[in-house]
Amino acid sequence: MAQELNSENYEELVLKSDKPVLIDFYAEWCGPCKMLTPVLESLSKDYEETAVIYKVDVDANRDLATELRIMNIPAVLIFNKGVQQQRLIGVQPKEVYKEALDAHLKS
Repeated sequence: MAQELNSENYEELVLKSDKPVLIDFYAEWCGPCKMLTPVLESLSKDYEETAVIYKVDVDANRDLATELRIMNIPAVLIFNKGVQQQRLIGVQPKEVYKEALDAHLKS
């Protein structure tokens, strides 16, 4: 299950992570964001040993969303070794997220 992330734990959980990190930026009122939730839940099970998946509510964490320049939601950012590697905007097929995570598992 995707865990909630906020500005207080961002540095520790994302920038210092030894695993690739996928972050979903969403809002409760966002229909496409709700469509993405089951995909991310499935990914969190598929990658529970090798990557970490977090969710960030942009309304509750405006400072973090601003810092990472989130202008549209859903937005998925992938970090590896503390560096943002990829940004996916809108709802994508599960395979797109898998390919992105797999690429960073090999690096």
